[in-house]
Amino acid sequence: MNFSQLLEQGLGALDFSPEEIPVIQQKLEGYIRELMLFNAAYDLVGAGNQEQIVVNHILDSLAGWRCIRELALERQQGRQEPVQVADIGSGGGLPGIPLAIALPQLQFVLVERMSKRCAFLENCAAVLRLENVRVENMQAEQVPPQSFDVATFRAFRPLDKKMIKTLLRTIGEGGVLAAYKAKLESIEAEMSAIASIVPEYTIKPLTVPFMEDHQRHLVLIRH
Repeated sequence: MNFSQLLEQGLGALDFSPEEIPVIQQKLEGYIRELMLFNAAYDLVGAGNQEQIVVNHILDSLAGWRCIRELALERQQGRQEPVQVADIGSGGGLPGIPLAIALPQLQFVLVERMSKRCAFLENCAAVLRLENVRVENMQAEQVPPQSFDVATFRAFRPLDKKMIKTLLRTIGEGGVLAAYKAKLESIEAEMSAIASIVPEYTIKPLTVPFMEDHQRHLVLIRH
């Protein structure tokens, strides 16, 4: 099975509609080509071939799409200004770019501290015509307070007290942090270390197509 077929089957397994899949797939394939082209120079992802990128990065990022959409729609109620969804420490654009492709009705801000990766992200947004994507070249600590409604991040280092305070500061009252994480026992250990700051949180199990034997979760922390 080539990477295009893998992607098509994966999108179907993630419950995207038959009408959505061709449009989403076309842009994701363009994004994968950009990743392959610039990965060696910019050290964007760990996977070495297109099939690994599809499963380990694209489908993994999209596994939380429905939850991210629901959180954003919840924040949109009764408001005129558009909801802002951030990808903190975006790196090569994961999960932000796949989510922005899949959820064109939402506004995404990709926050990345490395300028060369920001150049890659801006190029991707232009090449893929992602009008719902903005790139910010800054560290999480530099983000103005209450900038976002939902902030997501993936492949992030374990949350400590300093970092969780920084991340919570970036979202408005009632906003949500959505952290892509792996094993349940690791999550519980990580969260117990910051229990004085985050006494409550929700864990949503995720199923990544072709990675059903791997534990993946979305940890939701409400401000």
